[in-house]
Amino acid sequence: MPKSIKSRVDRDEFEGTHKSTLEKPNLNGDRLNFYLLIILYIIQGIPVGLSGALPIILQSRKMVTYEDQAAFSISLWPYSLKLLWAPIVDALYVKTIGRRKCWLVPLQFLLGILILYMANNIEDWLPESGKPNLKILIIMFFVVNILSATQDIVVDGWALTMLKKKNVGYASTCNSVGVPFGMFLGSVCFTLLVSEQFNVTHFRAAPGAGGLISMKSYLYIYGFAILVITSIVGIFKKEKDSSLEDGCININVFQNYKLLWDILKLPRIRVLAIALMTTRIGFTATDSVSNLKLIDAGVSKDNIMIVTSALYIIKLIMPIFVSKFVTGPKPMSYFLKVTPFRLLWCTTYVILVYFTPSLIRKDGLVAVPTYYYFIMASVLITNDMLNFFMLLTLFAFFCRLSDPRFGGTYMTLFNTFFYLGFLLSNTVVLKLVDFSTFRKCSTNDQNSCSTPDLKNLCSANGGSCVISMDGYYIVVFISLIIGFIWYFVFRNIIKKYQSLSISHWMINIKRPVAQTATESCLMPA
Repeated sequence: MPKSIKSRVDRDEFEGTHKSTLEKPNLNGDRLNFYLLIILYIIQGIPVGLSGALPIILQSRKMVTYEDQAAFSISLWPYSLKLLWAPIVDALYVKTIGRRKCWLVPLQFLLGILILYMANNIEDWLPESGKPNLKILIIMFFVVNILSATQDIVVDGWALTMLKKKNVGYASTCNSVGVPFGMFLGSVCFTLLVSEQFNVTHFRAAPGAGGLISMKSYLYIYGFAILVITSIVGIFKKEKDSSLEDGCININVFQNYKLLWDILKLPRIRVLAIALMTTRIGFTATDSVSNLKLIDAGVSKDNIMIVTSALYIIKLIMPIFVSKFVTGPKPMSYFLKVTPFRLLWCTTYVILVYFTPSLIRKDGLVAVPTYYYFIMASVLITNDMLNFFMLLTLFAFFCRLSDPRFGGTYMTLFNTFFYLGFLLSNTVVLKLVDFSTFRKCSTNDQNSCSTPDLKNLCSANGGSCVISMDGYYIVVFISLIIGFIWYFVFRNIIKKYQSLSISHWMINIKRPVAQTATESCLMPA
């Protein structure tokens, strides 16, 4: 092809792609795709919610130790490790079925079958009284979250091609609506619906009637819903061939992993990775353990979940009011301003936990006064608002740093660093709380209650094991010190990084000259 003709073709392709991105978004003809994406994201969010609800339920039933809670927290790790297999999901597919559909349908069928299997056995694994089968619960939820995390990769990728180019911006709306709503269904709704106390208190049910719905029934409904929706998608939903779109560059598995390696070789990325993996340490103890300590003190898990439901509403409307801060040229300046204030706010959580037993107990019986709920709600809501604001500024920072040619890969990598650091520190903190908590027998100070035999001996002598030193306060103090150290070490580094131009974060890669790369083709979810 003559050079002049070739240049004109390339220009026409670019202008056609550019024009489609400038068209005014309009969901006419895309509404079914829009609603389908929201449903798929809801399916994805429910396992996350269930994984967060189960520790609350276990703690309220006095069934587990903090070491057990640390072990169960491992079940959420797949969401931080999905980058390891995302390139495989993105590059390998059956073209006749569809790049994303060939993964989505079998994944969701497996997820639905696994949920039904859990429903059939949940009453044996998690009885109303007695020790739960924690090992099988951890394994099952770990596998469920692997499937859900992989479904996340697939749906994120499909969202960019399922919608028309002019409507691709709605993909983030589907995610931000669907996933939180799914988490709400899996955490708040699940906990309250299966709670007998909630049923008795608010619906005047007779004691012993159980919750409004059993765990078994809830999981059966969720499992069958997945199978029905997946069958409809498998039969009726056709996937267009995204490889035929203008400007698409197909990247194979090897190239995807090499792209990640090239990004990791950037010196600033390695420093940023350390900062991201340690940024939540200062807050982890209060975020992960405080609610469990309130339940230990006698606060109803149902009331904590009711407050949590208000937090979901705040998260939906809060971006409207803070958008001007997070969309500016230096979002991390606000992150750094809020960090010391939030670290100090953690002390209010500690004060609340410390005084809760004396505030809600009278003559040895739990009697929670109304004013206590206002205090608890103000502490929890303020903490979550600060946390959510910091997350918004952090994700805006990720967007500014990402090489626009490979924004999806960059964003996934940054999110992996951030959430992996949080989940690792969460597991370590729960273990440390258990390790640094010391007990003694109420009838024998020499009995440390450190082994099951000593605990049984204490009970046989008419005593009970009481806490002599609560590891929660020790771990929170250590976390806060680490948090302030992080702030003074990385403050100037982050300020410098957000001021750098995009060229400092770009990597060199050979690309076909005649093709204009689009984000939808390069994003490995």
